[in-house]
Amino acid sequence: MRHGNMLTGVVLGWGLGLVALLAAPVLPAQGEESVMILFNGKDLSGWHTFIPHKDDPKADPKIDSKKVFKVEDGMIHVSGQEFGCLTTDQEFENYRLTVEFKWGEKRWPPRENAQRDSGILVHCVGPEKVWTKSIECQVQEGDCGDIWLVGGTSIVADGKKVNSGRIVKKTDAERPTGEWNTIEVVCDGDKMINIVNGVVVSEGSNTSETKGKILLQSEGAEIFFRKVELRPLARSK
Repeated sequence: MRHGNMLTGVVLGWGLGLVALLAAPVLPAQGEESVMILFNGKDLSGWHTFIPHKDDPKADPKIDSKKVFKVEDGMIHVSGQEFGCLTTDQEFENYRLTVEFKWGEKRWPPRENAQRDSGILVHCVGPEKVWTKSIECQVQEGDCGDIWLVGGTSIVADGKKVNSGRIVKKTDAERPTGEWNTIEVVCDGDKMINIVNGVVVSEGSNTSETKGKILLQSEGAEIFFRKVELRPLARSK
């Protein structure tokens, strides 16, 4: 009886431990937190616009009178009719940003015959303008994933410091015009990696900026965004 009681206690204790383990909450992977939904699919809460109206320079650039940026069918619809910015109210650092986009059909002067163009600007700092000081993940037909240095930023790529202009992607992973694409921008301290449809296409380090707002461009072409999500990261060592 004594040995039986001991065995029963062991089995009971093991069973209770298993129940407790199964009942424990599922925690995010080490170094990562919950996904932050930056676009809720309903409105532009958490964002603001800046559009220097070309046909009325005195108009308030913070008022989007032509609805260049609007929400339709759960997507951000960017008409492209005017050059302008849709910018987060909040600043971010150390994250993986995931954005899904597809091109529309409309194009506007002065780029009505040019490649469809937009961009995802990260580490936006300083006064708002077209374009805010930042580092851009290019979103342009045929050039998705290039890095552009905007307003005096810099980065080290292929062992060389680049203070202006463009760093061309290593490979092309963009899908045909009209199909959905996924772009991920990983900002890990002073490192930046651009991933297009699961393929690393460009990267750099020693970025001059490591924190700032996130900006989506309107640059003469119609474009749709249906996902804008951010996963905070712990700093890599």
